[in-house]
Amino acid sequence: MSSSKSPGLAGFGVLRNTTCHTEKKISVFFSIIFMTVGILSNSLAIAILMKAYQRFRQKSKASFLLLASGLVVTDLFGHLINGAIAVFVYASDKDWIRFNQYNILCSVFGICMVFFGLCPLFLGSVMAVERCIGVTKPIFHSTKMTSRHVKMMLTMVCLFAVLIALLPILRFRAYQIQASRTWCFYKTEHVEDWEDRFYLLLFSCLGLLALAISFLCNAVTGITLLRVKLKSQQRQGRSHHFEMIIQLLAIMCVSCICWSPFLVTMARIGINESRSKETCETILFALRMATWNQILDPWVYILLRKAVLRNLYKITRGCCGAHIVNLHMWELSSIKNSLKVAAISESPSSKQTNLQPLSSMGQ
Repeated sequence: MSSSKSPGLAGFGVLRNTTCHTEKKISVFFSIIFMTVGILSNSLAIAILMKAYQRFRQKSKASFLLLASGLVVTDLFGHLINGAIAVFVYASDKDWIRFNQYNILCSVFGICMVFFGLCPLFLGSVMAVERCIGVTKPIFHSTKMTSRHVKMMLTMVCLFAVLIALLPILRFRAYQIQASRTWCFYKTEHVEDWEDRFYLLLFSCLGLLALAISFLCNAVTGITLLRVKLKSQQRQGRSHHFEMIIQLLAIMCVSCICWSPFLVTMARIGINESRSKETCETILFALRMATWNQILDPWVYILLRKAVLRNLYKITRGCCGAHIVNLHMWELSSIKNSLKVAAISESPSSKQTNLQPLSSMGQ
């Protein structure tokens, strides 16, 4: 069935020669399992983050919790919408010609795939920037990073992701059914037109740029927290420094490991004229890896909390039978102690008080 006969069937050209097949029963089973686990884990993370946001509404941690809640909500809707469409496609035996004659479902599926793919990456980079500013420039963060500004950033990030997702539709380019016949995305089969390559490269470059920004900012934040911990003689806040560094490392590892294969694969398809025979299987594997990011993201906030880490530490210390470090009472805010140390060190009053004993000694 040629796309030249009907504009509504523009995405069906790939259905004739398909070299990538999936087992229906296994695929439906795993799709339902992934969707259910993703929805439950993200719902639990939302409940935890919203409870923490109500607790720290007027404190510096509120902006971080608000961004984290936006990220988890995006992951939740991504699992709910994309998962429901994928299960429907599998249950319908991937007969796109029957239920997608005007390419509406494929367009909706493609828009959702792009939006729910880029938006969490953008939010992760914004969270990394916010944490970096909060640790390195606490005075600027406390005065400029208000809840209103954070909500504006969330809105701008979502609108930008929507614009990228709608760009092919605005340019009258239909999303294409992929070779596995299970999902829709930009054209990845015999990419020859410059505009099709542009969409693939735009998606992959924006995603890799977001990962690079997250990696750089999280590295700066982690180094700063380590330096503050080593220089500070106060015992309070050590546990929260430890908690923050673990969360940063976990978020970086999860995002980079899960998203890099898919983004690199899309970039390689956009650059190369011809596709290899393993491209279909490679894309499916990379797509499933990216899906795991939305499942693992909420567990970073569920498991790597101060109460859980404290209990894990006690269990580990009890099993090892060795006294490693005596962790003191956990503070309420992980960023608050960093702000205290950095703000005191940067304030002019602290410098004057340090100079007064020297002047008295000189007299």
